Amino acid sequence: MKTAINIILLSGLFMGLGTTVLFAQEEEGAEKKNYRKSLDLTYEANNELIEEDFTEAEATYRKAIARSDKNATARYNLGNAYYEKNSLGEAFMRYKEAGESAASKADKHKAFHNMGNVFMKNEEYQKAVEAYKEALRNDPSDEETRYNLALAKEMLEKEKQQNQDNQDNQDNQDQNQDNKENQDQQQQQQDQQNQDQNGGEEDQKEEKGDPNQEGDQKQDQQQEGEGDQQKQQPQEGEGQPEQQRQSQLSPQQIKNILEAMNNEEKKVQEKMNAKKVKGIPVKTEKDW
Repeated sequence: MKTAINIILLSGLFMGLGTTVLFAQEEEGAEKKNYRKSLDLTYEANNELIEEDFTEAEATYRKAIARSDKNATARYNLGNAYYEKNSLGEAFMRYKEAGESAASKADKHKAFHNMGNVFMKNEEYQKAVEAYKEALRNDPSDEETRYNLALAKEMLEKEKQQNQDNQDNQDNQDQNQDNKENQDQQQQQQDQQNQDQNGGEEDQKEEKGDPNQEGDQKQDQQQEGEGDQQKQQPQEGEGQPEQQRQSQLSPQQIKNILEAMNNEEKKVQEKMNAKKVKGIPVKTEKDW
């Protein structure tokens, strides 16, 4: 399809290239002379372009254009030269000037046809469609222009479909992004609610007391109490009542203990009796 476009574009490139009397009319005075001089310069520039001397041809075409505003051929052919060099902006400007200054429909058709070619190369399909339509208005019989118009319409539809697909993809991406952001926001809210709820339950446990913790405390207190009781409980033979210990002594041990106690009582009694016999000492004053 691209090859077909190139063939069509190139086939219309040099329309009017050798035409030096495209707008030949009887002129009066200086204007007539300038117009004829402009046509001569156009012919000279055509030959330079055929000899592939683009620089000289460009300069000569510019001289021809400066000589006469009515010389559409010089503008059109210079546009073709720029098109060959892929200077599409310069080419379009010269084709546009040629279309505006052209006196016949045939010349307008050529200018608008090549304007459409420029738009096609720039992939500006909507503008290409309009340019080819204008060319056909001036020459409805040109099948080459008609084919290019159909091709431009086809490319325009493909472009619109591609743009629509891209827009749909972008909309889907935006929707997916929005859904993800909403899900993330909902998840954050749910997490915050869970955190607040857990915090409230912890506060209630602190106020009411954790049953498990209370059970542990009671168990610890019970163990401590049992430990204290074990500490307070005397070991075997220690802190037990005398009677209980005596019941654990042999008869001989009991006899020895009683005799020792009697002996102690006798000693105490003898000391007390001795004090009674001696009497209480009387303190006397010294006779100075």
